Amino acid sequence: MLTYIVRRLATAALILLGASFVVYNLTALSGDPLEEFRGSGAPNAKQLMDARAELLDLGTPAPVRYFTWLGGAARCLLPVAGGCDLGKNVAGQPVTEALGVALVQTLTLVTAAAVLAILVGVALGVVTALRQHGVLDYGVTFMAFLFFSLPIFWVAVLLKEYGAIGFNDFLADPEIPWQVSAGLGVLAALGVGGVAGGRPSHRLAAGGAAFVLTAGLLALASATRWFARPGLGLVVLLVAGTGFAFAAAALAAGPRNRRALVAGLAAVAVGLAVYFPIQGPLNGATPGMILVLGVVTVLVGTGLGWLAGGYDRRQNMRVAGATALAMGAMIALDRYMQAWPSYVADSTVRGRPIATIGASTPNLGGDFWTAGIDSFTHLVLPTIALVLVSLAGYARFTRSSMLEVMTMDYIRTARAKGMGERDVVLRHALRNALLPITTVVAFDIGGLIGGAVITETVFSVRGMGVMFLEGVTRVDPNPVMAVFVCTAATAMVFNLLADLAYSALDPRIRVR
Repeated sequence: MLTYIVRRLATAALILLGASFVVYNLTALSGDPLEEFRGSGAPNAKQLMDARAELLDLGTPAPVRYFTWLGGAARCLLPVAGGCDLGKNVAGQPVTEALGVALVQTLTLVTAAAVLAILVGVALGVVTALRQHGVLDYGVTFMAFLFFSLPIFWVAVLLKEYGAIGFNDFLADPEIPWQVSAGLGVLAALGVGGVAGGRPSHRLAAGGAAFVLTAGLLALASATRWFARPGLGLVVLLVAGTGFAFAAAALAAGPRNRRALVAGLAAVAVGLAVYFPIQGPLNGATPGMILVLGVVTVLVGTGLGWLAGGYDRRQNMRVAGATALAMGAMIALDRYMQAWPSYVADSTVRGRPIATIGASTPNLGGDFWTAGIDSFTHLVLPTIALVLVSLAGYARFTRSSMLEVMTMDYIRTARAKGMGERDVVLRHALRNALLPITTVVAFDIGGLIGGAVITETVFSVRGMGVMFLEGVTRVDPNPVMAVFVCTAATAMVFNLLADLAYSALDPRIRVR
């Protein structure tokens, strides 16, 4: 495998070298970087032209300038070579400095969108394949084709209008009309009824319970003005944690391993027990502290699973660890909610927390939790825009792949041997259905970054997309090449990971 990886990396380096040469020269020869000064009547236009020509080294032919740029870029791979140098942009700012800021903004946006799109899209694809020709299947199929066909800039504009402006107006008086509560309850009933299996009476009962629960919670939130002062509290943590423990035990262990469920419920009990004692330390939280607490939470959960004993302690540890992590995430979410009223009331926010432009609120003070809320409110709309466009493809690919796999002989053999439906779907069908999805994921990462160019422009996020567009507009090859190299290297790495994932998912495939 090591030889295969080295050979693939060497091939990728050669491809990247040739592609970067072409892109650099196309950018450098696509226009005149001095055009804005040629028709200018400013008295210092000549001095400005000479300064930019010297900065961009326009007296040297573009192919020769490429090798100068390549020499500086090569030092980025060798820390002892004297430092990374990707040149300067037309403003005189080092590209490495601008890329450092832009890369953080884009990766934050793209990473969140990619993870959510993959998880939600694959889950929807599996459910719709198992409930083929049902109400949920037709609904998800319709929405998938709808979002897949919409241009992302239009989705982004709609989200700014209704997801930001409309929701901010709602927060001024967070009262939900009963018609809205009833409508969302109907949607929840259709979704749960479509997912639920069994006889029609069971589906109807599940849908009715979903309707009552959804409409009732929305009515309660409206009556208590929950959106103005949100929070979870012990009751919600107990109900949600218990539900997660049952779901994790059903998926990871099955109905036979009761000890796994007990371990998950024990993790819920520990989370409830530490809810009040942890509030004080969380007031002075830092990123490092949250990371340490997350590791400790998982270790405590897996320890509870090991102590539960039984014939398969690994299942217990998985269920308890996942439940403990979910409880920790909900406690952190509750702490964010506690900081929400003070964030909304801040003079820089002015009661309109969902932002439509930028990546942060200028001159905003506050602690770790306030900064986290500010980052979330600025990222939520562009992330949703990318997720809506991306998950449609994952859902459709997963559905078609699952439908094909479920008709295979080994699936019928597993059922004939008496294997439970959960094991058939998760251990046999889904694992093989994920093979084509890995290819889609590898190619879609580059597509997400490309989509982020438009999304960042609509939401005025100073990421790699804006950096790329400014470089192309000003005929400035250096920032264009920085974005290109990052995007191309990411695509090549994910393609390599996809090939390695094939061998992990299918034992018949060997990496040689």
